[in-house]
Amino acid sequence: MQFLNEFFSALNGIVWGVPMIVLILGTGFYLQLRLGFMPIFKIPYGFRMIWQSRTPGGKAEGEISPFAALMTALSATVGTGNIAGVATAIAVGGPGALFWMWMTALVGMATKYAEVVLAVKYREVDDHGEHVGGPMYAIKNGLGRKWRWLASAFAVFGGLAGFGIGNMVQANGISSAIENAFGVDTWITGAVLMGLTGAVVLGGIKRIGAVAEKLVPTMCIAYMACTAVVLFVFADRIPAALELIFSHAFTPISATGGFAGAAVMLAIQKGVSRGIFSNEAGLGTAGIAQAAGSTSNPVFSGLVGMMGTFIDTLIVCTMTGLAIVASGVWTSGESGAVLTSASFEAAMPGFGNYLLAISLAVFAFTTILGWAYYSEKCWEFLLGSVSEKPFRLLWTVCVPVGAVASLDFAWLVADTLNALMAIPNLIALLLLAPMIAELTRDYFAGQHAGDGTDSGHRPVNEARGTN
Repeated sequence: MQFLNEFFSALNGIVWGVPMIVLILGTGFYLQLRLGFMPIFKIPYGFRMIWQSRTPGGKAEGEISPFAALMTALSATVGTGNIAGVATAIAVGGPGALFWMWMTALVGMATKYAEVVLAVKYREVDDHGEHVGGPMYAIKNGLGRKWRWLASAFAVFGGLAGFGIGNMVQANGISSAIENAFGVDTWITGAVLMGLTGAVVLGGIKRIGAVAEKLVPTMCIAYMACTAVVLFVFADRIPAALELIFSHAFTPISATGGFAGAAVMLAIQKGVSRGIFSNEAGLGTAGIAQAAGSTSNPVFSGLVGMMGTFIDTLIVCTMTGLAIVASGVWTSGESGAVLTSASFEAAMPGFGNYLLAISLAVFAFTTILGWAYYSEKCWEFLLGSVSEKPFRLLWTVCVPVGAVASLDFAWLVADTLNALMAIPNLIALLLLAPMIAELTRDYFAGQHAGDGTDSGHRPVNEARGTN
């Protein structure tokens, strides 16, 4: 066991090391260049497309609305990374780490856009008549059969990683948070979680999407409202907090209070790695959810999908980070969710920690739902639709196990597999970048002149804009 622990620790240090970070950021920046920085310039347009995507139109094909698909993707990304991940980045790398999280999100928008475009462009219809897609299908159908092994590698990594990082680790985080805040035994929380998870997951993507499109906006707004209270209480400190974030993104910060100090490279590394962990740009997961969305044009889905990175990192993570820095608790020596909880408690003594515990529990629960769909489609790619029901049952049963178990090793393995998912996905993005750029040009060339709108769900170029 010790050998396995040391092996995965060493492998984790490699796959989440500087080369991987450079590969993910480099791919995102390259895609931004190929797209003429369209994802950044089209942020307001993207929000309009989110609003339009609430109901499918035209000849759209898919099981759920693009909005529900986006909420499903957000359910998996808006989670512990927004609460614990941001806090860890700041606790280790200093306030400057938040700046590098922003940079990761800006290039990550292009990555997420490209992932979704390819997922919808190369999606298939399974034995149940439902649309399926993601990096594994983009590799198989976009790069050809000789690349099938790479598609299978992604599916294996994603199918296994989900049970750890998307299921048991999340359940463990929920049970621990509830026990610490309210004194509820972990096995009770596990049993309740199993019932809730089964009720949603056993219904497939339509039920997951229906729950996600109601729960995710509600939880995001509620969490941002709580964070806004913290920022309101410490409003006079926000300018100084922003100065710290920008100045220490480029200059070292010395030790102060419980903070050990950090070099610029550490701020960059922690900011980028935690940013990727939070928004998953580069891992390819969002495309799996968006492939089920009702649309007849992959670019439309890409425009909706890329906004997930903006919402996750540039809105939710920013508010968390500002609350931690402005409240002054970042120098306390604490880390993770405890640090974020301290900022809530500093602004709302007596009940701030309870609000944070509830937020963490809801965020982690939606992550379980989103990753259930991701992993299911990975196994379906490998084994066929026969794996659907056994997978859903196994996924549900693993939730209470995670709630009561010690998962240090499981977390290490899952985190390593999570990073390995990025490699096949990034290879596909780089090799298919010309296709992505061409589809994008065709889409915007077909816009209605003068009014700034487009055909929405109707394909601009029937030959290239549909499957």
